Amino acid sequence: MKKEIVLGTRDSHLAVWQTNWVLERLKELNPDRIFSIKYIKTQGDKILDVALSKIGDKGLFTKELEVALLQGEIDLAVHSLKDIPTRLPQGCKIGCITKRENPQDILISPNGYTLDTLPVGAKIGTSSLRRRAQILHYRNDLKLEDLRGNLNTRLRKMVEEDFAAIILAAAGVIRMGWQDKISQYIPLDISLPAVGQGALGIEIRENDQDTQQVISPLHHEPSSYEILAERSLLAYLEGGCQIPIGAIGKVHENSITLEAMVASLDGSILIKDKIHGCNSMSEELGIQLAQRLLAKGAGEILKQVRQETDASEK
Repeated sequence: MKKEIVLGTRDSHLAVWQTNWVLERLKELNPDRIFSIKYIKTQGDKILDVALSKIGDKGLFTKELEVALLQGEIDLAVHSLKDIPTRLPQGCKIGCITKRENPQDILISPNGYTLDTLPVGAKIGTSSLRRRAQILHYRNDLKLEDLRGNLNTRLRKMVEEDFAAIILAAAGVIRMGWQDKISQYIPLDISLPAVGQGALGIEIRENDQDTQQVISPLHHEPSSYEILAERSLLAYLEGGCQIPIGAIGKVHENSITLEAMVASLDGSILIKDKIHGCNSMSEELGIQLAQRLLAKGAGEILKQVRQETDASEK
């Protein structure tokens, strides 16, 4: 048994909050252990002047943490689950999924605007192609512009760069205690969240049974069923953080409903469908729903999106 367990994290305010939350839970559960935190900058933290879609998204916020994990510098990495690619490096696994916070997207506006009250042509900030596509599908008059940085930076830029509103994940804003800044919780029928949005994923080495045992009490089974279904769908569609795919699984007792959408970058085309079944079939349901979306034309949309994003990188 290792006496000390080292937690790895990015050094953004939200990432540190999330890791400290995990740290405090683990201390309560394991008073005989020593825990410490190692702060690691990822590529996504270092490149802040380029849109995420132009950098690529394979491990953008996780790769450096996974290298440290495999080299034994840390024993576990705390991630926002939506940042974890569907394919993990050999030797790594998601050992624990925490109880999910509100998975919705939210609008923050200095003037308290909602999506329906924003002026025609209003400038909206987001770093997400998924959010951009869905908001443009709902209101194609809005002007969506790239907005990068951690939560503090985005809130500052909102004022400095005169954005009428910015779109963020509810979970991060709630965890930072900034609920009073939220102008609107965007309805799920307008904007489906990113896969895994709202939950934390604790990544460990595959053969590290000791750390697995330590973190297991933090695992939330209903949330894990939801996210297994969502990640299964995403993997089948070969999507990533910077592809306009949204999904939400909702568990009720022993059943789960999975809804997902694929959209063109300009939001002019949006395909949506849902599926229902048993919790134990979560992975299969994700694949089945992905196949249904492809049958409706999602494959052509994703092909076009990849061509457009590839062209923008050149």
